[in-house]
Amino acid sequence: MNVLFVEVEMERNWSVASIGPSCLASYVTQFGHKVELLSIPIDQKLEDIYQEILLRNPDVLAFSLTSRQWLRAKDIGNFLRKLQVFPTIAGGLHPTFAAEEVLEAAGFDYVCLGEGEGAFLEFLDTLEKGHKIQNIDNIQCKGEAKPKLRAPYEDLNELPFMDRSFLNEQHGVVHMVTQRGCPFSCSYCAARMYNEMYGTKAYGRRRSIDNVFKEFVDIQSKGPLNYIIFLDDTFTLNRAWIFEFCKRYKDEFGIPFSLHARAETITIEMLTALREAGCAYITFGVESGSERLRQDIMKRKVSNQRLIDVFQWSRDLGILTTANYIIGTPTETIADMEETIALHHQLDPHDFGYFVFYPYPGTPLYQYCKDRGMLSDDFFDEPANHRKSILKHDVLRQQDIDLYYQKFTKIREETYLKRY
Repeated sequence: MNVLFVEVEMERNWSVASIGPSCLASYVTQFGHKVELLSIPIDQKLEDIYQEILLRNPDVLAFSLTSRQWLRAKDIGNFLRKLQVFPTIAGGLHPTFAAEEVLEAAGFDYVCLGEGEGAFLEFLDTLEKGHKIQNIDNIQCKGEAKPKLRAPYEDLNELPFMDRSFLNEQHGVVHMVTQRGCPFSCSYCAARMYNEMYGTKAYGRRRSIDNVFKEFVDIQSKGPLNYIIFLDDTFTLNRAWIFEFCKRYKDEFGIPFSLHARAETITIEMLTALREAGCAYITFGVESGSERLRQDIMKRKVSNQRLIDVFQWSRDLGILTTANYIIGTPTETIADMEETIALHHQLDPHDFGYFVFYPYPGTPLYQYCKDRGMLSDDFFDEPANHRKSILKHDVLRQQDIDLYYQKFTKIREETYLKRY
C-alpha cells in the first residue's frame, strides 16, 4: 500500500517533529508498505493541497493530529472527500481522546486509538487484501463502537528506529525519544491519560541505554550528529537510568543535548551529572506561580521553593533553562496570575513560553470544564491556539486573560532587549 501522511503545519510549530508518523513509517515499511510525508503549509489553498496529493497517488491518507491541528485537518479532509475518496485514518492525541467527534467529519473514515504500530500494519494489510475493516484492535470505524485495545509493546527495544526522513532535521540537530508513557497525574495533560485508557500503571516504558546509543551510532553512520533534542515528557525519570546514561554518554559521545524535566525529579547531583555529560538546556513546566492552583487544580505537587532552587542550580552549573506557564486555568484569579509573574522574575529563566489554557479531550480538566458548563456546544469547532480562552470562565474575564497575555509578551520583549 502507498501511504501518504499529511502533516498539518501551524503558525507556531510546538510539536517540532513528526514523531508519530516517523515511528509508524519505519515499522510498516518493514512489511512492504510505502510511506511518504506531505507537509501542508498554513496558507496553502485546499485545491493546491488536492493537486499535491494526486501527484503522490496514495492508496491511504493518514493524519497524526493534536487538538491544535484538528480544525485545519478537518477542512482538508472534508474538501478532499468532495472531490475524491481516499480511505482516511487519523491517529494521535486528539483522535485518540475525541474519536467520535473526528469520525463525525465527512473526510475521516477511521481512527487509530493509542499506540499505532501493530494496529496500523493490520489496517494496511486488510485494505491491501480488499477486505472490510472490522474487528481490528485499536481501529475505530465511522459509526461503530470503540474497539478493543491491543496491549502496548512491552519492549521498546524491539521497535525499529524512527524514519528520520520525516523529521526535517538539519545541520546535525536530531530529535530523540527514549520512553513512552508518563507516571504523573497532571490534570491538564493528555499524556497521562494513556495509562487510564489502557487500564495499567505499566504503560510507562523506557528503551535501554544500549538501544539508544545504537541509534546514535546509526545516525552518525549516515550524517553529522551535532546536537540532540530529547523529546521525552520527563527525561529525568529513573535516577539509576539517568546516572548510568550520563556516565556512559560522556565517554562515548559527549555531544551537547537538551531535555524536558520536572523540578520534583531533579537533584543537584543529577543536574551536575547531566551537565558533565553535555546537557546544555532544560525546559521545565512551571505552569503557575500559585501553589494553590498548581497543586490543587493542576495536580502538580511541587513547591515554589523547589522550582526556585532547581532554576538556581541550573544557572550555577551553566545550564540554560526555559520555563513554561499556563494562564486562564479554571478557578484562576488575577492574584494567581500576578503570583506567576512574581515567580517568573525569581526563576529568571533564559527563555519562557506562555499559553492560554485549553481543555484537551481526555484530561481531567476537560471533564471538569464539561461538567460545569464551561464549554460551548460547538467546542470542537473552536480553535486551540493558546492565545485566546474558549471557556465560559467561572472567575476571569476574557479581557483579564488578554491583559496578562500582553504582560507576558512585554516581559519577553524586555528580557530579549536586555539580553541581546
